[in-house]
Amino acid sequence: MRRPLVVGNWKMHGTRESVRDLLAALLQGLPGNLAVEVGVCPAYVFIPQAFEQLQSSPILLGAQNVADREVGAFTGEVSAAMLKEFGCHLAIVGHSERRQFYNESDALIAARYQQAIKHGLCPILCIGETLKQREAGQTFEVVDAQLDAVLERAGLDSLAHAVIAYEPVWAIGTGRTATPEQAQEVHAYIRQKLAAQDRRIAENVRILYGGSVNAENAKALFAMPDIDGGLIGGASLKADSFLTIVQAAGETC
Repeated sequence: MRRPLVVGNWKMHGTRESVRDLLAALLQGLPGNLAVEVGVCPAYVFIPQAFEQLQSSPILLGAQNVADREVGAFTGEVSAAMLKEFGCHLAIVGHSERRQFYNESDALIAARYQQAIKHGLCPILCIGETLKQREAGQTFEVVDAQLDAVLERAGLDSLAHAVIAYEPVWAIGTGRTATPEQAQEVHAYIRQKLAAQDRRIAENVRILYGGSVNAENAKALFAMPDIDGGLIGGASLKADSFLTIVQAAGETC
């Protein structure tokens, strides 16, 4: 059985004080016998602080991106090896905001993913369609292209060490969300696509939902058979709402 995973993507939010307080509240509020894996991805500058605070805790630390290169003159990038040195276990790659606002291509995202795998980070590979693409009936075509670019570079077996996050772009930060049935349809498609190549990989890979999950809709989303948790944006910045989402994921175990 796939263990649910709930990851908070804090995006470009936080101060030293707010990060400290949020982590303290999460550590205090998480149950001792945690059935769900929980992670947080703060901004790069707060990773060392979070690393110190989360030592010996069940919360996994992650980054919001990872460089596509090993080392060198690549101003502004942070390598997988650097992230590992500060205790990171997870790395988000291909988030829709990186694709949309910074023009990250499928090829670049595949290279970032490969670097994460190479250095023992668990990439959270984000894939999903825009509203225009969905209305044009291109959802599966977009998902195929984004996923295939990574598999062609890193191989299907890499998914044994990775997580997929389906995030419909039209439901991120808009207050809109896919219905549980809409989300399940795409999650099931992704799993079936992988099963055509390797049923074992398909059955074991965790596929998260990443489109405006909140305390109110989490239970219905996580009840779907192919939704294995969530990549949480705004709701992860408030301890109470994030803990409620974690609890909802735990109820599916």
